[in-house]
Amino acid sequence: MTRTMAPAAASNAASTAPAVPAAGGRTSGPRGREALADLLVTFLETGSPPAGLFRPDVFCDLTVPQWRLQSEGLPGLVALRRAGHPAPGVVPRRRVDPTPAGFVIELEERWEQDGQSWYCRELMRADVEDGMIARISVYCTGDWDAEQQRRHGQEVVLLRP
Repeated sequence: MTRTMAPAAASNAASTAPAVPAAGGRTSGPRGREALADLLVTFLETGSPPAGLFRPDVFCDLTVPQWRLQSEGLPGLVALRRAGHPAPGVVPRRRVDPTPAGFVIELEERWEQDGQSWYCRELMRADVEDGMIARISVYCTGDWDAEQQRRHGQEVVLLRP
């Protein structure tokens, strides 16, 4: 089930993904890892969590360069997200890998805010219980403005996107 970094829109495996193991050996029901990853991307792109994506008591542990923030409960998680990324955006590439308790997703985000183009890369580990994300740890590179992206493009040649 390991996927390479690919455009998010290319995923159509959500309907056939297996059930996700939950704590205590239970399964999450019909919603699989890919379906939850798709819903998570929808949340990241819109700022609004789709129904059933997160447990009401979801815990988030967010690490950005030289800082760490946490939230508990769905309103806290949404507020944390909107404080850092208030504008809608796109997730042009992602990779999802299963874990015993849920999944890990590696992704890139792009968005426009205050007339500027922004970019970041993130790694998230999601623990799933009862078919919803119960805990999520997010590791973010930090947000790169247009100047940082330009400088990086001039100084670094990436071997792969």
